[in-house]
Amino acid sequence: MSRPSDAAPSATTARAASRYDTVRLSHGSGGKLTLELIEELFVATFSNEPLKALTDAAILANPGGRIAFATDSHTVKPAFFPGGDIGRLAVAGTVNDLAVMGATPMYMSAAFLLEEGYDMSELERVVRSMKATADEAGVAIVAGDTKVLERGHGDGVFINTTGVGFLADDVLMGVDQVRPGDKVLVNGTLGDHGIAVMSRREGLDLAIELESDVAPLNGLIEAVRRVAPNVRFMRDVTRGGLAAVANEVVHRQAYGLRVFDVAVPVHELVEQYSEMLGIDPFLAANEGKVLLIVAPEEAEAALGAMKAHPFGREAAIIGDIVKKPEGVALVETAYGSRRVLEMPIEEQLPRIC
Repeated sequence: MSRPSDAAPSATTARAASRYDTVRLSHGSGGKLTLELIEELFVATFSNEPLKALTDAAILANPGGRIAFATDSHTVKPAFFPGGDIGRLAVAGTVNDLAVMGATPMYMSAAFLLEEGYDMSELERVVRSMKATADEAGVAIVAGDTKVLERGHGDGVFINTTGVGFLADDVLMGVDQVRPGDKVLVNGTLGDHGIAVMSRREGLDLAIELESDVAPLNGLIEAVRRVAPNVRFMRDVTRGGLAAVANEVVHRQAYGLRVFDVAVPVHELVEQYSEMLGIDPFLAANEGKVLLIVAPEEAEAALGAMKAHPFGREAAIIGDIVKKPEGVALVETAYGSRRVLEMPIEEQLPRIC
């Protein structure tokens, strides 16, 4: 199956869509300006045959097997942050939701909620970023929608993305596959996205600018599954951070999860600014991290595959699955003391994803 990978148009080409410098209510009216926006920006940028047809639904080829289907909405403030933007985040987030299910992401839709008065050049920048990230992940954006909200009611841009992927019938993962003794891995430093966005939002003057980790992880996950076919469970670590995912794994299960705090990779700047902002790095958001649980005999192979990938160079085995206490996630220190890794209750960093 071909995956369209036409290069994104130049800024000059994209500017053909914006005879207006800002988004107008009529861009969402369904009339002439809506069609111009769709054809001259979205179709020109995401260029592929199903999208060019401009029908009410894209007609797509199905290579067989089961279908994985995911949807997500994206709101982040600011929309452009160190290491990424809302466009890259929107594509990577949905790609990762499919990939952690063992699926091969193939197609996406993108729906834009735009505020009247939103700068057209910023919208073009977001769309080009989405195209670049989709190309990086090997997916095609084949359908979409645009709505314009009155000035003061939309806060710039919100993006909803829906993704479709395919997975073989023999792929079987989930919390019911996890066993005591299994190893817990992550592909790199935790909390980078949350602290990078918050530092820009709060105007913190970092000596070294921390960048978000936002990235599509399907290539890394494919590399792991080639050498570790018995991956028990995968989940992308986003809002709620490591704490949320660890608790989701053990919820109502007849096993527990143990994390060794000294084994968890955390960037020095994340530690420093988490302390300054009163944020636990284990609860901070990520957009390019995945937690894997693998059979113990495959842990080193999985770790090696991650370290060989650009998005996994700081990967680590951070813990294991234990028999007791059941249904509890624990953090164990180098001195052997333990504390419960609580599920987050309040939103630490609003408008982060």
